[in-house]
Amino acid sequence: MILVNYYYMKPLFILLTVLSAFTCFSQEKPAGTKMYNKDFKWTITIPAGFDTVSAEKWDQMQNRGNDVLEKTYGTRFENLAKPIFVFRSDKYNYFESNYQPFDIKKDGDYLESFYNVNEVMYGTFEDQMKGAKLDSSYSTTTISGLLFHVYKIKITLPNNMSLTWYSYGRLFGKKDLTVNILTVDEQKEKELLDSWLNSTFAK
Repeated sequence: MILVNYYYMKPLFILLTVLSAFTCFSQEKPAGTKMYNKDFKWTITIPAGFDTVSAEKWDQMQNRGNDVLEKTYGTRFENLAKPIFVFRSDKYNYFESNYQPFDIKKDGDYLESFYNVNEVMYGTFEDQMKGAKLDSSYSTTTISGLLFHVYKIKITLPNNMSLTWYSYGRLFGKKDLTVNILTVDEQKEKELLDSWLNSTFAK
């Protein structure tokens, strides 16, 4: 088994939501409140009805997800992502943001890395979710005047349950900011997307 240092590896919370049972998370912050991250001067209002996932529970989920990834590819992955905000509503609606170091001089082209990492996620979904139909697309969008890359996967399970996953990424200097959204509820999806797309980054 080879050790691969993925400085830009995204957390695997999405995979966990569809492959494993969920536990109850305690609410640490009131939902529907304005959140601020000083590293990116980022302000976002989380929709009402979304509760904070504790750091301890999030670590457990990432560890289980990393195990699934390594079994799928037979390779060890090092995840250096640092969580910013993690919120959930019910069992299958998540908003997660993280950042990690990325130096184009050492790690190469950012866009290529963004695409490759999401292709790894697509391959993991495909391997682990037999019988599911997967459709993916790549695009860009502008948030608060800043260009973000977007990777979207629509997953339709054999029982006709549908999950939609969005991964947004942008390089700020030597920091890779990633926002992941998973939903099974169209109204929750709209709420999260509206919240994220209308968030602001101060200059």
